Amino acid sequence: MSQTIDLMNEGASLDEILQSVSLPAEWLERSWMRPVYDEPEFVIRNIWRQYGGWWDLDPAYLKPSPKAELAGEVVRLGGGAEVIAARAQELVDEGDFKLACHLIELAVASDPTSVSLHGTRAEIYDARRMAERSLMSIGIFSAAAAESREIADGS
Repeated sequence: MSQTIDLMNEGASLDEILQSVSLPAEWLERSWMRPVYDEPEFVIRNIWRQYGGWWDLDPAYLKPSPKAELAGEVVRLGGGAEVIAARAQELVDEGDFKLACHLIELAVASDPTSVSLHGTRAEIYDARRMAERSLMSIGIFSAAAAESREIADGS
């Protein structure tokens, strides 16, 4: 907690704090400290919200464009939703689930009724779910996969 507050007081953004604060590995191996329900990253976000509010210090997110508009523009720049989705799948194969999820979310936001994009999204979130330890992460990624599988399968 003190690392997070110290960095906030130094003017660090939420992203900078999330990338730099960590617990010693031996702490996470203690039975009462293991990330079973949630994770240290979630605690950092809660500390940020409690002491810093909702804004993450990124000026683009103070009054952002709607997600669908941003996604549409990024997807156009990237060569289309299928190209972005294919890159997301490559990132999963490389083990970069975080970036893969950002990309597939942009692709789907640009074309929310696409059956093929939802099929890829379901696969990506199923893979991410399998790589997670905390119940909260597993549950959220499972729900995302199920949501897209429902659209992809037409059920």
